[in-house]
Amino acid sequence: MIKGFGANNKSADELKKITSNEHFLEFLRELGRCDENAQRQKIEEMNEIIEEMEEEEFKSVFTKKWFDEMDELIKEEKLSMRNVIFLLKQIGHCYELKNMWNRCFEKSLLYQRFEKMIINENEKIEDKDERLLVDLCECYASLRSYFPKELISIIVPCLLKVALRKEESKEVQNEVEMTLLALCHIEKCVEMNKELHMNEIKEIIKYHQEHHNLTQLAYQYAWEFLINRLFCDTSLEDVVVNELHFAREAARELEELTRCVDWKRKKEERRKETKEELAMTRWLNLLYRNFCYRPLMNKEYSGIIRSIALLFRASRDNYSKFGYSCIVIFEAMANSRGVKIEDMLKGGAIDAFLEEMHRPTLNDKMVYNCLEFFMNVSQRLKEKKKDEMEEAKRKAFKKEISEKMEEVGSEEIIASFHKRLDFLNRNFCHGLLLNISDYFVNV
Repeated sequence: MIKGFGANNKSADELKKITSNEHFLEFLRELGRCDENAQRQKIEEMNEIIEEMEEEEFKSVFTKKWFDEMDELIKEEKLSMRNVIFLLKQIGHCYELKNMWNRCFEKSLLYQRFEKMIINENEKIEDKDERLLVDLCECYASLRSYFPKELISIIVPCLLKVALRKEESKEVQNEVEMTLLALCHIEKCVEMNKELHMNEIKEIIKYHQEHHNLTQLAYQYAWEFLINRLFCDTSLEDVVVNELHFAREAARELEELTRCVDWKRKKEERRKETKEELAMTRWLNLLYRNFCYRPLMNKEYSGIIRSIALLFRASRDNYSKFGYSCIVIFEAMANSRGVKIEDMLKGGAIDAFLEEMHRPTLNDKMVYNCLEFFMNVSQRLKEKKKDEMEEAKRKAFKKEISEKMEEVGSEEIIASFHKRLDFLNRNFCHGLLLNISDYFVNV
């Protein structure tokens, strides 16, 4: 039983059903009538409920009014800042882990209070409370995505200093994980000088590569923060590709995570994602964004393609979400000049699509993905190379892919989709060509 929420005690199942903003406003008002220790207990109960919320519940509960009410309780000294931070960290943590978008905090009076407190605490020369400053920065960073430059110059160094801690105790690992999570919430469109982060984030990643001191999630967050900076600063490409070996590390992490997940668990047994599943989801999202929006030239792509193909085969029967994510990444690769057809062939992306097309559960969306994939592969293989060796390679790859398709009868399957092209274009992205031969790799 979870106690202390509202006038009557309710079971955990009953509390999970409470989605009304009024219930949570009442919860805040109850906090204002308790001493600090009782507040802490109630907030722990609240955090359990928050962790189980879906996106629509978050939107209905954490409104501008809710954050303004919390600000009023702070102003009236009815709610301690220690407990405010404890609650906001959990809200921000769930925002980011569940990939939710909510701008209510940054429209609230509480946001203005936090902004002023961060600036004031940072400007103190004497009696600066470093722990408070870190907590304020973490809450602020995890609850919004766009930052004024003045705040960026305070928040990023402050949080990276915490993330540089190298002790391997569980407490420190959890703190570093939460700090890196707050940092990777900073949107890729936010510009910042390399001097604010480059040396620190490189040290965090390199140290983990040698000593494995971070959790799997923390390591993913560190990479996500760095890759997000790449979208505004292309000069980081050499560091990402050649110094820190992004593709190699992503491949190794995905393979390790694939081994950790019990892929035979029934749907009803996996109501909540494990940390390994969360890390895997975030790696896949990051890879998709990379191949779609900022493809890097990288000689190590065949390894990452192999790891995605391995995950695809492990997950497609019982964890269709992951299987579909793999297919979408391969589709983005086929459209990216940063990924060679040679790597896609060696890594198993071609085989993954050929296998998928023969599955009896193929739906319209997957048909569209398969057709777009082979259309892009076919178009790229039609482009003749000026260099004789590269041209010889192109012809060899065309022959190999054509033989693979012929061996499993894929051209007949693709031809059977011809009458559906108009329908698929109308219902998806209008990107398919109407000539069915554009999907064949003809030698």
